[in-house]
Amino acid sequence: MLSTAALALVNQAAPSPARLLAMLVALGLLAAVAAIATRRYWRPQPRVAPEAPRTESQRERDEHLKLALWASGEHFWDYDLVHRRMHRMRADENATHSAQITLLTRQGDVPAIHEQDMPLVMQRLRSHLQGDTPLFMSEHRMDLAGTGHWTWVRARGRVVERDADGRPLRIAGTARDITASRNAEYEHRIASEVMRSMSEAVAVLDWDYNFVAINQAFTRITGYADVEVIGRQVTLLDSDQHEKSLFEHMRAQLDRDSRWSGEVWKVRKDGEEILCKIETNVVPDASGQRRLYVMVLNDITEQKRAEQELRYLANYDTLTSLPNRSLLSERLSRAIVRARRENGRVAVLFIDLDRFKDINDSLGHATGDRILRAAAARVQQTVGAQHTVARLSGDEFTVVLEDIASFEEAEDIAEQIINAFRLPLSFGDRLELAVSPSIGISLYPDHAQVPTDLLKHADTAMYQAKAAGRHTYQVYSEAMDEKTRHRAILASALRRALENNELSLVFQPRLSLTRQRITGAEALMRWRSKEFGDVSPSQFIPLAEESGQILEIGAWALREACLTLRGWHEQGLTDLTVAVNVSALQLQRGDLSDVVAQVLGETGLPAHCLELELTESVIMANPEKNADTLRACRALGVSIAIDDFGTGYSSLAYLKRLPLTTLKIDQEFVGDLTHDSDDEAITSTIINMGHSLSLNVIAEGVETAAQLQFLRDHGCDEVQGYWISHALVADECLRFIREYGVDHAIKVAS
Repeated sequence: MLSTAALALVNQAAPSPARLLAMLVALGLLAAVAAIATRRYWRPQPRVAPEAPRTESQRERDEHLKLALWASGEHFWDYDLVHRRMHRMRADENATHSAQITLLTRQGDVPAIHEQDMPLVMQRLRSHLQGDTPLFMSEHRMDLAGTGHWTWVRARGRVVERDADGRPLRIAGTARDITASRNAEYEHRIASEVMRSMSEAVAVLDWDYNFVAINQAFTRITGYADVEVIGRQVTLLDSDQHEKSLFEHMRAQLDRDSRWSGEVWKVRKDGEEILCKIETNVVPDASGQRRLYVMVLNDITEQKRAEQELRYLANYDTLTSLPNRSLLSERLSRAIVRARRENGRVAVLFIDLDRFKDINDSLGHATGDRILRAAAARVQQTVGAQHTVARLSGDEFTVVLEDIASFEEAEDIAEQIINAFRLPLSFGDRLELAVSPSIGISLYPDHAQVPTDLLKHADTAMYQAKAAGRHTYQVYSEAMDEKTRHRAILASALRRALENNELSLVFQPRLSLTRQRITGAEALMRWRSKEFGDVSPSQFIPLAEESGQILEIGAWALREACLTLRGWHEQGLTDLTVAVNVSALQLQRGDLSDVVAQVLGETGLPAHCLELELTESVIMANPEKNADTLRACRALGVSIAIDDFGTGYSSLAYLKRLPLTTLKIDQEFVGDLTHDSDDEAITSTIINMGHSLSLNVIAEGVETAAQLQFLRDHGCDEVQGYWISHALVADECLRFIREYGVDHAIKVAS
């Protein structure tokens, strides 16, 4: 609050205390009007003849005052509180020499103070008038020209005259327009806050590329604090991965274009190298004479790694690290373009590993993956790094051979790949497995002009290699497409086979070596098409499995076989059994026991007279689930036989847990008995193993007396094959069984 004496003086000099206080607040600010007012508000002070001659010292002091106001740009103000007169004075800013300085004076009203600043200004003025502060000092906004435009001013002043009671009579001081400096300071605070809050590292460099300032993100990204880099060269962060010429190019571009951007490797304080996206711009310093460099740096190491990983996943197979289908298509397209331009050839080799599904089903997918990696390495090593090897899916690989001169050269490389797989693949510690490939070959421009057709034709040729016995190669021809079309037509005709009564069963007798008589027969399916004639089971059975028709056809075959055997029983051959093959799809459905139970109930055949045959690979496709299904079938009383034993990759531990009754030795081992010691050893081992598991052992494909004798000598229980009989229709098989007496069995065995 103001003193009593000060308030009394204010009340005498003004109509209201508040009005006078506002005027007092403004006294220190009016001189700032000179900064924005036009010259018409100012006029030189008219010369008035002095009442008395001025002394030399007075003139010298006046000259010093003019020089001070002119040099400093300050405005002088003097307010008479009693007569309410404001006297303002400043030097003419347009003067170019001290001899030309003119003092400009003006009297007028106090400009308005911004309402937001008024409380603080009044507080500081009150404090000075009460004697609490030696000076009145304030920075605030004023409408100097009365136009509504606010100007920041800095005012300083003090009471210079008091009456006998200590009441203020005059207050005087100086003022300066600080709008520009306030704006600069405001912009500086904004820039500092933005720089502090940025996630990107920011560094300011001087004209010699020394650090001038950095932000917190710079420390976080590089590890360097400001005290560690200020004054040091920017080369502190340079990596040895870049040549010196790169940095010379950067500086040359900055000199030319005043900006540079790019990706550069930098070294953190801890020695780790990071890839940075850098934007550098040139800005003048405060004087405008020298250039500063503002460098914005962002660590994109992880981003680039993620991008590279995405590109890798999009173009490469994660298991084998080979190009995938997408990258293969791109490379094949480029190869065709080059071949077209240079009048060259491109070969595509489509490779499929034979019976790889059996490996997966029996040894597990983890082992299968290791084998695929070994196979991929074997193919790439064989063809060389100059050719593209890709993995399409599963066990399918594709090789793109560029600059092929002829068919023969592509065939030579295919032969090299086949020979390379004659050595077993190593897929673990001292674990090896022999795998064979089947290869199809197509050539540009001989067979196709575009990548998709080349791949399709090579795929077609590969299937022909499979049909030719596997472990070989085939070159595409148009006739292969005809076979493919024929296969599609055949599949369509198979759908009508049951309706047209085109399917039938034949039976191959089985001889018991211990009892020396026929004890049963295996039911085999045949298809005589009205359109295509006799169709081999090796053709239509796979078609039926692919289309799902095997479920209906399999149930029909089971019913027909049981009805036939029931008829034989009714004719007195009650000890005979029948074996029926079961497909993978029938087993996977899980309702096989229900189907068997229904057929046995409909036909009246005793369950112990029926045997279900399943291949080793079918059982091992899903051993846990299949074991449950087979146990349900075994609970009905039927026998369970594992067919083609020795050709798959089954686990003996699983075989032990399966409800098997019969083990059938594959004809691949039987065919070379008495000629191949390995097959003899394998066959005898299978017989002994089967007996140790209390299984009935049957040998398939017996065609010679020597084979029969070997099997009898080694304790094989039963045999079937051409030496006994071909597969016969039901009536002929029944006649053969009746005519096959004990004397004939003894004669065959001897």
